[in-house]
Amino acid sequence: MRAVVETRRRRLPPKRHLTARRVRLGAELRKLREATGMKAREAAALLGADAVQISQIESGVAGVSAERVRRLAAHYACTDEALVEALVAMATDRTRGWWEEYRGVLPPVFLDTAEVEHHATFLREVVITHVPGLLQTADYARAVYAFMMPGLPEAELTPRVEHRMRRRAVIEGDDPTPYETIVHEFALRIRVADRQASQAQLLRILDQIEQEHAAVRVIPTDQDGFAGAGASMMYVGGAVPRLDTGLRDAPTGTAFIDAEPQLAQLRTLFRKVEKATLDPVASRDFIHRLTKEL
Repeated sequence: MRAVVETRRRRLPPKRHLTARRVRLGAELRKLREATGMKAREAAALLGADAVQISQIESGVAGVSAERVRRLAAHYACTDEALVEALVAMATDRTRGWWEEYRGVLPPVFLDTAEVEHHATFLREVVITHVPGLLQTADYARAVYAFMMPGLPEAELTPRVEHRMRRRAVIEGDDPTPYETIVHEFALRIRVADRQASQAQLLRILDQIEQEHAAVRVIPTDQDGFAGAGASMMYVGGAVPRLDTGLRDAPTGTAFIDAEPQLAQLRTLFRKVEKATLDPVASRDFIHRLTKEL
């Protein structure tokens, strides 16, 4: 009985809100365990715990200390020191990001996307039908949300626009994240609001292009051999390549991808789409011409 009580005392309390980062940490620990063929109960025994606790850690429900991450990695024969330290950083990071202000106000996927972007080492994006979210102006974002969700009350529309504008911090400021995006000419030409808003949106993109950390490539409508209308995606660089993340729209919402075979497909897709683009200088000139045509 005493052993059971002591085990319960050692358990970290379950995390109230699951986050993409905590879920990813658990998933990576599970991958390491499964690669050894070890059962959850066997891993638990190594920590003096039980299988339930390992399950909670691997599902992101419960936290895990730096010491336990290192112990588990050692038992799993993980010799990738960079990966282990990256997992330790994920386990010990107690930063409350700005996105947490929207907890209970916006769907969790909004918060998870901002969190993943915040920790990114680089960002690559392909967008076909709209201007990429990280490049949108407030007027553009408002028009998109209002059209896609007609009747949305102002109390819900405003925080969505605010959240999107605050996401832009990752590619702005003193320490911006390197950002590459591919956007289709169609998305640049369509007026989601009025002429003035569309022109301001194009000028916003041109302003970002002037920054050394941002690269925008355009797929012209007269490009032959481009069949990637459904290619929209975001690829997020992790602290180490194994912790890269892919984001794609799915019928049930945004899907977060961490399996290496799927990540490899996204990398291949990005390279294929890139072949259909104008180079960065030609893309800049193209967008500049569009501002004059409006």
